[in-house]
Amino acid sequence: MRLSRHCLVAFGAVTFAAGSIAWPASASAAATNYVALGDSYSSGTGAGSYDPDSGACKRSANAYAKLWAAANNASLKFAACSGATTTTVISGQLGSLSSSTTLVTITVGGNDAGFSDVMQTCVLKSDSTCQSRVAQAETYMKDTLPGRLDSVYSKIRAKSPSARVVVLGYPRLYKIVNVCVGLSNTKRTALNRAADTLDGVVAKAAGRAGFTWSDVRDEFNGHELCSGDDWLNAVTIPIESSYHPTARGHRLGYLPALTGSARAAVEQDA
Repeated sequence: MRLSRHCLVAFGAVTFAAGSIAWPASASAAATNYVALGDSYSSGTGAGSYDPDSGACKRSANAYAKLWAAANNASLKFAACSGATTTTVISGQLGSLSSSTTLVTITVGGNDAGFSDVMQTCVLKSDSTCQSRVAQAETYMKDTLPGRLDSVYSKIRAKSPSARVVVLGYPRLYKIVNVCVGLSNTKRTALNRAADTLDGVVAKAAGRAGFTWSDVRDEFNGHELCSGDDWLNAVTIPIESSYHPTARGHRLGYLPALTGSARAAVEQDA
């Protein structure tokens, strides 16, 4: 997901270090043909070390897909791209899938619901304006997004009928505390509610498709912004990294979520 450069006037920079984790090789398939689809939460925007050939897609060497593939000796087609929506996943990413694909991961839906505009509104405008914009996004999530998710998921299944598909969610952005510089707790609470609404909609769509749902909110619990041990970027330069997982967030948040869900899918198939 991406934020407008118009927000630069309000922003500072935050960087974080990375840890490590791996899935035991005995739990993975001998030959995994892995395709990573989705938006910036999958491409690794905000995690640094970008592939220069990926351009504006900002595919990071620290993204969970790259880490998982390396830990499990999997071949990886890394198609995820910053700014992707359900529409652009269908038009620009599904060509990476085939009948020989054995694992697919995806995060998508946040940009459809207007993530960038919601964040810009809440950073720059009043509490009431932020709440109103969040409510508008939630209405879209509930009324329009389910059909868009059903469409992209059905097309994934059609192209890769035998693949295990893991749909990953989005973390809450904030830990609600009494003292934390930046947005008001009114805005933070509204944004967290929106994340919960989005995850609920995506989880139901994944269930309708017969895909594995991986909720990352438990992994990120205690590591949101204002926690004192943040795995998410606050407002940063470059602006596109704002409100995205850091390298540490991918390594210690998304990667364990994928590892557990992929293992469970393998065991279910066995």
